[in-house]
Amino acid sequence: MIEHIEHDGELLALIIRASFSRPGITFFTENSLSQQIGYMQHPSGKLIEPHVHLPVAREVHLTQEVLVLRKGTLRVDFYDERQVYLYSRTLNAGDVILLIKGGHGFEVIEEVEMFEIKQGPYAGDQDKTRFSGISAKEAKE
Repeated sequence: MIEHIEHDGELLALIIRASFSRPGITFFTENSLSQQIGYMQHPSGKLIEPHVHLPVAREVHLTQEVLVLRKGTLRVDFYDERQVYLYSRTLNAGDVILLIKGGHGFEVIEEVEMFEIKQGPYAGDQDKTRFSGISAKEAKE
């Protein structure tokens, strides 16, 4: 239900499958990551206290993205920092992935609808380096 995608001791991504379910609050990420993912399952009538978030200065050095698949099937290809292909995973409707570091590419297997959540503001061409990826025949899961 939870898959840690790692290479050379580094966490590249975290996949939370649609089948994950656990009462209460579960956080999947270390406090040090600049993107945090938590899951909440509460019974009817549960009260969550109103609150405001306080201004806290944060320094973000690397964009991390969260994809939430609402529909379809998506292959995610993982690359190391040198743009060398490592392996792939397939995501389905309801799956969530946090892309933490390294490179990544995608191939839509079945038409997808998804949300992408990441830090801003967007830096345009300074935000990423594009490179050639693998073909479907080269994918290894």
